[in-house]
Amino acid sequence: MTAEPRPLPDKSPDSGARAHDRVYRALRARIMHGEVAPGAALTLRGIGKEFGVSMTPAREAVQRLAAEGALTLSLSGRISTPALSNERIEELATLRAMLEPELASRALPRAHFALIDRLEAINEGVSRMVARHDAIGYIRTNLEFHRTLYLRAQSPAILQLCETVWLQLGPTMRALYGRLQRTEPPRNHRLILAALKAGDEPGLRLAVRTDVTQGLRMLKG
Repeated sequence: MTAEPRPLPDKSPDSGARAHDRVYRALRARIMHGEVAPGAALTLRGIGKEFGVSMTPAREAVQRLAAEGALTLSLSGRISTPALSNERIEELATLRAMLEPELASRALPRAHFALIDRLEAINEGVSRMVARHDAIGYIRTNLEFHRTLYLRAQSPAILQLCETVWLQLGPTMRALYGRLQRTEPPRNHRLILAALKAGDEPGLRLAVRTDVTQGLRMLKG
C-alpha cells in the first residue's frame, strides 16, 4: 500500500504575512491585558520558539508593536516593554481623558437597552475578576466594557488611537492593579451605566473621564 504524501509546507506568498499577523495579534493582546510586566525583556528567538515561526515574522511583529509604543528597541537590539515615567503616565492619562469621553458621547445616541444590558453583563464579569484578584482578567474585562461602549460611536479612527494608548499602558495597568489592591468593581462603571440610561451626556463624559484617569494618576510619585 502506497503511503499518502505528506502535505508540503505553505509556501504561498502570504504565508509569512499570516504568521507575522498571528504573532502580532497574540503579543498585542498579551501586552494590552497586562500579561507582560513593565520593563520585561523579550527575544526574537523566544518569540519565534513560542509561536512556532521563523525569526522574520517574529521581527516584523516586534517592529510593528514598537511603532505603536508597546515595545522598545534599544540600539543593541534589546526588546522590552516600556517602564513608563511619571511624565509619560500623565501624558497617556490626558489622552484617555480627551479620547474616551468623546467616544462615549458619540455612542450615547445609539445606547439602546440591548447595549446597556450587555455592558451590565460585562460589568458583572469585572466584579468576578475583582473578587478572584485576577489582575489580567480584570484588565481584559474592564477594556471590554469600554470597547463595547465605544464601538457604538462608529468612530474607528478615534477608537484606534484609544486602543494604541491602552496598548502602551497595559503593563503599567498591571502594576497599578497590584498597588491599589482592589476589593470592589469600579464605582464609575455604575455612574457610566446610570448616565447612559438617563441620556445624560455631561454626566457620561464626567464618569468616563474620572474612570479612565483616576487610577493612573495614583501611579505617579
